[in-house]
Amino acid sequence: MSARRRVAALLAVALSLSVTACASALPEGVVPGSGVTVGWSGAFTSGNAEAAPTPGNLDVAAMTRAGFGALVDGEFVADESFGAVSIVSDEPFTVRYDLLEPAWSDGIPLDAADLLLGWAAASGLLSVTPSEAGDATAGEAAPTDAVLDVPRIDEFARAIEVTYPAPIDDWQSHLSVAVPAHVVAASALGVEDPMEAKQALITAIQKDDADALASIAEVWSDGFTVGEEIPDALISSGPFRVDEVAADAEGRSLTLVPNAAYRGTVTPKVAKIELVPAEADPVAEIGADVNVTQVEPSAANREAIDDLERRDFPVDTTHDGTVWTLLLRPAGVFSASPARAAFLRSIPSAALMERGAGAWSSAYTASSALLAAPGSRAYDIIGEDTGFAAALTGADDSAQEREAAGIAAGTPVCVLFDRTDEFAAGAVAAARDAAAEAGWNVGDCGTEDLAGALEQGGWDAALVRVTIPQTAAEIGAQWGTDGRASLVGLADPAVDALIGQLAITTDVYAARDVRAQIEAALIRDAVALPIALDPVITITDKSVTGVAARDGREASLTSGAVQWEVVP
Repeated sequence: MSARRRVAALLAVALSLSVTACASALPEGVVPGSGVTVGWSGAFTSGNAEAAPTPGNLDVAAMTRAGFGALVDGEFVADESFGAVSIVSDEPFTVRYDLLEPAWSDGIPLDAADLLLGWAAASGLLSVTPSEAGDATAGEAAPTDAVLDVPRIDEFARAIEVTYPAPIDDWQSHLSVAVPAHVVAASALGVEDPMEAKQALITAIQKDDADALASIAEVWSDGFTVGEEIPDALISSGPFRVDEVAADAEGRSLTLVPNAAYRGTVTPKVAKIELVPAEADPVAEIGADVNVTQVEPSAANREAIDDLERRDFPVDTTHDGTVWTLLLRPAGVFSASPARAAFLRSIPSAALMERGAGAWSSAYTASSALLAAPGSRAYDIIGEDTGFAAALTGADDSAQEREAAGIAAGTPVCVLFDRTDEFAAGAVAAARDAAAEAGWNVGDCGTEDLAGALEQGGWDAALVRVTIPQTAAEIGAQWGTDGRASLVGLADPAVDALIGQLAITTDVYAARDVRAQIEAALIRDAVALPIALDPVITITDKSVTGVAARDGREASLTSGAVQWEVVP
């Protein structure tokens, strides 16, 4: 039997008892019969969003998984109703992850076994190597690069203490509980009693049992995939649990109901939330078949959204965790930093934002940082420390700066952009006009396959949305010399050293200062001009209150679903 079938069977047995018992025991405050329908573009493909971190899976996880907290604008926001994370030793660097009294929806408590499973996943112990046949689920647990120090377990207190080889900047969010340890162990190790299964998992990790770990890794990777075998409900630790997934919708239609076992500070107010596929015109569905939806601003939906606002439908603007940025590749015409700086200083970012946004200019927030979002404390520190305005804006004589950089008038610059995106097309047109006044010849290198064109190379500049990094690892991936997702192929030892320093900085205040130093180094390198945050428009029916979308790229809408209420 496959891991997926084993988990499904075990969940079905456990939940056939717990769901029936809890069906009539709605949490206090839930209005019976109330419901909210959400038009979304995601798909629910796995109950383990850490193994399969797609946008849809993360949306569902935000409603069905509790945790120590979340990274918001690069800083950790704790959920003290779940537990606490604290540094207990600086040398060796040791962190205690201590649960309060959360429970799974089948009544089994979260405890040290769940934390240990989360540690094993975060440490790479549950990575799966493909077999010769290419089937990842048939492989073995992949070896890790570092020698792992198995955490000390305090089973009575539901806590573990993790000793890391070195300090880590994301120590508060490094460990999470994505799936129940007793279900994983029951499927992987064949131990049906929940508490005995937890102990078997602990023993397997403590003894470094290769065969057991390979089985656990298989279940972790594939055992929670949504398919025909998914039971009527999935075990949850969050405010909601999945009650039904439409078999014919590829995970795009599902129903969630309150989790009666949830012990968070804020509990659900609505009896049912339905996630349904967004229609071709999601704005038109508001107030009819859909209560809440999110859309990207466009010329086509401006009038309809304006009309809803005039009729008092709540319309809110947040950002999706990306910043529109003009990137310069440090090669060819832009091999030297003076040439890059001269080009960027000839282009006013405000003009790019205004022309790109068009009628939606009020929805866009100008940004002068790559590593933080406006409104965050880190952004304020960056603004104070980096000298962005003096370095990359407001050239007194753009043509003279170009000449001083050794660039002849009329030098062509190929600017890559997505020609199907309204903002990109408008912003590049504004860049072309501004650069022309300084003697640059900006060419139209628009494409309908931006990702492919970026990877292929050959471009001088590119107007793209750049994800605002949350951690040192993400900054390194984007801007480090050997970054796996390097944006421009930058090679700067100073930037690498600062990223390395941030990676071991555990104090939030010190981390802000180091982040500002990295930003300042990127400004000196003149490889990118941040322009504006990419907005998301959340529209709500007047029958629903409490909808407050969160900024960022993960679960921006569903992370606040516990606050939703239906107007009587």
